[in-house]
Amino acid sequence: MSDLPLVILGAGGFGREAFDVVLAHNAASGLPQRPNVFEMLGFLDDGEPDPDRLARQGARHLGPTSSLADYRGCFYLIGVADPTVRRRLAGEADAGGLQAVTVIHPSAAIGTQLTVAPGTVICSHVSVSTNVLLGPHTHLNPNCVIGHDCVLTDYVTVYPGATISGNVTLRSQVQVGTGAAIVQGLTIGERTFVGAGAAVVDDLHADVVAVGVPARPLLKSQKRETGSQG
Repeated sequence: MSDLPLVILGAGGFGREAFDVVLAHNAASGLPQRPNVFEMLGFLDDGEPDPDRLARQGARHLGPTSSLADYRGCFYLIGVADPTVRRRLAGEADAGGLQAVTVIHPSAAIGTQLTVAPGTVICSHVSVSTNVLLGPHTHLNPNCVIGHDCVLTDYVTVYPGATISGNVTLRSQVQVGTGAAIVQGLTIGERTFVGAGAAVVDDLHADVVAVGVPARPLLKSQKRETGSQG
């Protein structure tokens, strides 16, 4: 079994967390459900990532994402929280001949009948129940909970400690903030952002920012004042 060459797009906080998931995955590679070992080539990032932080992880900055074509045939993960940026980078990587992979931290509790698409990152101590669908490039941050029969379509981000109850649908590019909760049976529309600590008890339309207990959409003027993402 040969190692699979891997690059991570984005060397910020979540990119480095994703690398930790890769390291944990590799350490557990002897388990039957984790047969592949990844050779981490480094990070592609258009900014100026902290070289000391990368060096302490044993990684390096390879250059900007414009050099993706140099890594044709390699595998990739995207370590960027913003779903819009993640979608763009995935398109560029796929067009450049790279292949998205999924990594799951060995501490995650995974139920039966999980369907998971390429590009998904499941961090430490995540709980995913039975009959869950995770679409392409989903990010599940540490300690979040995904209940039974949930559908997370694509480019969804669930931040640390958020709880998604059973039979919830999160449409494309939804973000669920740290410590937020969504009760059972709801649908959250495309590109909606659920604020940290919010309690969602009703369906939410697309393209809103919802905050509070119970969660309510902000008005446009409130979004500008708070600097929230819409």
